[in-house]
This record gives sequence, C-alpha cells and structure tokens, in this order.
Amino acid sequence: MVLAVSYRLIPGGPPNVRYADIARDLEARGLARPSLAEVRETVLKIRRSKSMVLDPGDPNARSCGSFFLNPIVTADALAAIDARAAGLSMPRWPQPGGHVKLSAAWLIERAGFTRGQADGPVGLSTRHTLAIVCHDGARARDVAAFARRVRAGVEQRFGVRLHPEPIFWGSSSLD
Repeated sequence: MVLAVSYRLIPGGPPNVRYADIARDLEARGLARPSLAEVRETVLKIRRSKSMVLDPGDPNARSCGSFFLNPIVTADALAAIDARAAGLSMPRWPQPGGHVKLSAAWLIERAGFTRGQADGPVGLSTRHTLAIVCHDGARARDVAAFARRVRAGVEQRFGVRLHPEPIFWGSSSLD
C-alpha cells in the first residue's frame, strides 16, 4: 500500500529516459527527443505487454506485480554464478563499486520456472516470469508459498537469493 509519494518535476522539462526497454522503443520509433507524453505512451505499452497495467480483459490482471528485485552482486559472486550458469549468456548491468545487476526474470526462467506456470491458485504471469498472479481463491499465504518455491529454485540453481520487492505485513513473509 502506497501512503504517500513525492515528486520533483520541472514543468515542461525533458524526460529522463534511463530504462533500456523504454530507450529501445523510443529509438525504434525514431524519437530521439521524445515528449513526456511519448515516454508515457511507451511506458504504458511496455507495462501492458507484461500485464502490469490494470486491464479486466487480461488473464494476468490480478498480478502482484514485479515480485522480486533484480539482484546486485559482487564480482566474486558473479564468477560463482557464471560457473553455475554453465555457459548460458546471462544479462548483466555494471553498477557502481564493481557490482553487477542481474535479471531476476532470467534467473527464474533458467531455474526451471515458466511463464504461466501455476501452483494451485497462484502462478507466474503468462507474459513475464517476474510477475506473480493470483487466480480465484488465492490468499496471501498462497502467494508467499509460491514465492518461496521460486526463490528456493533460483537459489538452488544459481546460488542467488532473490529478495521480494513488496514489503510484507503480518505472517505471509518469505522468511
């Protein structure tokens, strides 16, 4: 639950595009200097493609959203993860201080989980493995149990412990 948000915006200011998917889409559309409205349109298009825009006609509409944070690891940890990846080409993004950000979705998929895979009333989105979705009868404990299973699978396969993006209240935490 979001209780408050603060923004520092410059009226009429240029958009600050730092997300790779957004930059790619804008470039493909030939928009070197996009307006805020064009960036908004691109963000909604990308989020909709991942079932992360409220749409009653989408089977993934009851999404818990991007569930796990992309892990940031040290260079030493990355070497061990690469060894466990056994030659798979893992996406990565350099971070300050010699750290590297990895794709949680990529790790989840390579740990054997597939888009649309379900366990009872909870499963992964059919469009994006990072999103956990609820089906009829799902409860918070079902979401937490499924998330624990995904996290354990990634940890077993790659030695990476995924951390949830949502903050849990009550007894449905992953620990």
